[in-house]
This record gives sequence, structure tokens and C-alpha cells, in this order.
Amino acid sequence: MSATRRTLLADTAIDVLAEHGMRGLTHRAVDRAAGLPPGTTSAYYRTRQALLTALVQRLVVLDQEELQSEGARASAPRNAEELAAGLAAFVGRRLTGDGRRRSLARYACALESVHHPELREILVPRDNAGRRLVEAFLVAHGVADAGERTVTLLTCVDGLVFDRLVNGGTVSAGEVGRLVAAATR
Repeated sequence: MSATRRTLLADTAIDVLAEHGMRGLTHRAVDRAAGLPPGTTSAYYRTRQALLTALVQRLVVLDQEELQSEGARASAPRNAEELAAGLAAFVGRRLTGDGRRRSLARYACALESVHHPELREILVPRDNAGRRLVEAFLVAHGVADAGERTVTLLTCVDGLVFDRLVNGGTVSAGEVGRLVAAATR
């Protein structure tokens, strides 16, 4: 079984889920969207649960690659405004293009994980350069419970992404700045 084919199918499943929702995610829909013969997806992923698990695993890989790459490129923010601007840019990427597609799929999978705990285990946030950068900033600015505040801040940022996906709009550096200010108090 080709790893390349499995990746193509998982990537296509992300697209199908983002476009058509959880009910639209079928083996047949993935075959069609990938331009592959009927039955191809089910040959690689026998059950819907296997397909969903592969999709979630691929989402995590793509997210981790993005976060590690961004964290490696980003210089440490010198002040709260720089941190807010960086987080606002991150949110902007999550609301457009490929980031939007992955965000829609991620939230659908998060809801599905309520009924399938094995998916929740895959979706659990992981350590990455972006998270370490935020925590290092908070530590450098004297925040005693920097680890907890990092989680809270990033959860709030995630909530902004969710809100704007559902309700439309963008996120300003000012909105994120207020969250950063609250995290550093």
C-alpha cells in the first residue's frame, strides 16, 4: 500500500469534510473528489472510522508541520504588541485558504471526538515551537503561571478562529492584543 496514496486520500478526505461536513464524508465522496475509481478509498480504509482516523492523523501532521515551521521562522516577540500581531497573523491564516479548510475539518473532528474518544487522543494539543514561543514570552515577562496562561491564551485564540469561521469576519491585532494583555496581568 502506497504511503503517497494514503496521504492523497487523507488530504482529499479533509477537503470533503470541510466542504460537505461530517455527513458528506463517505468513501465514495473521497473517491470522486480524488478522481479515483470507485472503491479505492475503501481498499485503503475499510471502515468509515478508519478513514476518519486517517483524516485526523493527517490534520495533526499538517498542523504540527505548520506550527513547527512558523515557530522556527518567528523571532521571539519583544513586547505584547509583537506577540499579538503574530497571533493575529496566525489566526488570519487559519481563516483563509488551506488554513480555513483545515480549521473547518478540525472543528468537525473535535465534535465527532465526543462520541469517539480515540479521535480525541489524536487531537490532543501537542508541544510545538509556537506554543513554546508564547510560553517563553510569558515567562520572560514575569508571568508566574506561564504554562497555564499559555493554554488559556491559545484556547481563547482558538475560540476567535471558531467564532470567525461560524460568523464570518476577521480578527484584528487589537482583539488579540486584549487577550495577550489579560494573559500577562
